[in-house]
Amino acid sequence: PEEFVYGEEDFVLQAAGWGDPDSAPSRFDRVLLAGWSDRMERGLFRYRLGPLPSRVLPGPLRLVAQLNEQRSAERRPPQPVRSLRDPFDPGAFNFTRLRPAELLFRLRRTGGPGPPPDPLLVAINASPLERGHVLLLPEPARRLPQVLTAPALRGALEAALLSAHPGFRVGFNGLGGGASVNHLHLHGLYLDRPLPLEEAPAEPLGPRLGLLRAGPAPAFLFFAPGPAALEPVSRAVYRAAEHLGGAGLACNVLAMRGDPPAGPGGGRGLRVLLWARRPLFGPKASEPFAVALCELAGLLPLPAEPLYRDITEVQALSAIRQHLLPEPELLRLGGELARLLE
Repeated sequence: PEEFVYGEEDFVLQAAGWGDPDSAPSRFDRVLLAGWSDRMERGLFRYRLGPLPSRVLPGPLRLVAQLNEQRSAERRPPQPVRSLRDPFDPGAFNFTRLRPAELLFRLRRTGGPGPPPDPLLVAINASPLERGHVLLLPEPARRLPQVLTAPALRGALEAALLSAHPGFRVGFNGLGGGASVNHLHLHGLYLDRPLPLEEAPAEPLGPRLGLLRAGPAPAFLFFAPGPAALEPVSRAVYRAAEHLGGAGLACNVLAMRGDPPAGPGGGRGLRVLLWARRPLFGPKASEPFAVALCELAGLLPLPAEPLYRDITEVQALSAIRQHLLPEPELLRLGGELARLLE
C-alpha cells in the first residue's frame, strides 16, 4: 500500500466542533474516506452500508441504539477464544490474508515528538459499523496475538490526532472482551454524534488516573493534552491493561477528543478510556447483543429490528453490566492502578 507520511505539523490540535463536524477535513480524513468509499464502490465489503436507523433511548444515559442487521448476518463469525493468553493461530483467519485492495495506506511518522511509533497499516473493516470504519494493524507478518502493546496504541492515538472530525475515535477490544480475531488490531471509526464521555468529569484516583462514571459502564480515564503526552499515556494504558490481564480480567479501550478529567474549561485533548471486565469466552445465547467497546461507550449496534424498536435503557444496562466488576472490586483495582502508575 501507499505510505501516508506525517509529521507533528499534521496533528490537528483543535478538531471541528459538533455544530459543523464536516468542515475542513484534514489530509488524513480526505485520504481515508476517499479510499474507503472507493472500496465500497468496488464491492470489497461484505455488504453495502447505507444510512443506519438510530434512536436515543429514553432515560438519563441517552444510550444510542442503531440498527445494523447486515453486520449481524454477513460478518465473519468471531474466532473461538479460550483464554486471555491464547497464542496466535496461523490456521485461523488473520490479517495476513487480507486482499491487497483492502489495504488503504500505511501510516508512518517522521520527526518529533520523541521516537516514532511502529507504522500501522490502515485497512477497511469489511463488516463496517459506520462509514469510514477501518482497522489499524501493526505489521501483520509479525503475527502478534490480540494483546495490547504500547507502540500499537501510540500509533492509534496519533491517528486520532490526525483527524479534524470531532467524532473520529480509535479503540481496542481485548481477548475475552469482544475481540473477534486473535491478531493484533485496533479500530478507527467516525461517529456522527457526541457522547457524554467526552466532557463528564472524573473522580481523581491519582495524578494520571481518574474514574469516569458518566456512561453505562465505569471506565478508568487517562488524558493527553497534546501530542507530547501520547507516549507516556500510551505506556500508562498499556501497563494498566497488562495489570488487568495478570488479574484475569479482559479490557476494552476507546480514545476520543474530550475535555480534561475535571470537565470542560481546561482545553480539550485526547481522552483514553480503559474498561476492566469479566472475560467472556464464546457466545452467550441469552444476551440480546454482544458487549464490546461501542456498547460500553453508549452506542448499541443492534442485530434485529424488533430489538432495536423495543429495547429500553434498563434492558440495555442489564445486558452491559453483567460483564462488569462489583463496585468494591472496581475501586480496589483503581487503587492498584493508581499505585502502579505513580
